[in-house]
Amino acid sequence: MRCHAVSCYGISICFMACYVISQQSVEPNMKKMFLLLSKLFLSRIASPLVGNFCYSFLPVSPYYKTKLRGLYNTAMQDAESEAELLRKALDNIQQIKGIRNERRLAARYGSGDRPRPTMRRGILMSMLQQSARTLPLHIGRSAQSLPPLCGAIPCDSNYISKMGDMVAARVKSADGDENWILAEVVSYNHMTSKYDVDDIDEEQKEKHTLSRRRIIPLPLMRANPQTDPNALFPKETLVMALYPQTTCFYRALIDDVPKTATDEYSVLFEDNSYPNGYSPSLNVPQRYVVAVKDSKKGK
Repeated sequence: MRCHAVSCYGISICFMACYVISQQSVEPNMKKMFLLLSKLFLSRIASPLVGNFCYSFLPVSPYYKTKLRGLYNTAMQDAESEAELLRKALDNIQQIKGIRNERRLAARYGSGDRPRPTMRRGILMSMLQQSARTLPLHIGRSAQSLPPLCGAIPCDSNYISKMGDMVAARVKSADGDENWILAEVVSYNHMTSKYDVDDIDEEQKEKHTLSRRRIIPLPLMRANPQTDPNALFPKETLVMALYPQTTCFYRALIDDVPKTATDEYSVLFEDNSYPNGYSPSLNVPQRYVVAVKDSKKGK
């Protein structure tokens, strides 16, 4: 199951990256990508299971039992080899995405106080959905512990979000109310232990300086429900989720968990306008569902 998930997800994302990203801008990484994919397909062609699949339909005599056992063992070894190649390819894709993100941040924040162009709201919402869909899927090895910020797995208490990371940030509005908004990390000051973050909603054009207590890092990887269901929030868990078509987080109950790697959570947002105190079920990607953080006044 795990190796099959690696193959399906890995091959599709590898070719997507090769198509979308300019070879000229990240040429060394792209060359490495093609070499990894070439090795993958050559290993599949060379697999003895391809030419001997008919053995699985022959009568189960002692001879064929031995033959099948050997083929299955070889197939498992080939699958592990493929999985390792795909892990390397996925790591390479992350390096390519990191290069693109560094260039985006340099263009955005390297221009001093020059005002940034305003993005239309519809485009922003589409970009947030795309960010959720393309969040890397964790493909681990058997018996390997899950890394922090994979799905619902929390980060360490001393974790510092990097420049460009997306976070949930608790900010105070002009009327004094406090809200959790979607923000992007601009910098972190180790002397003051405070973040500078940008409101992702560019209509607001606001920057905030916030303590670590007011920041919740968003997941850096999606959890695969078929291989790592323990990395998902269980049903009826109280969470904070990004309300669809907005950039604000609100308290919600998990109504249903993802069944496949591409599924989203189904959540019930707290809403006093409904008789039961909750809204109808709405879908929210793993990327935008985090644990509730207790608010402490003045922190």
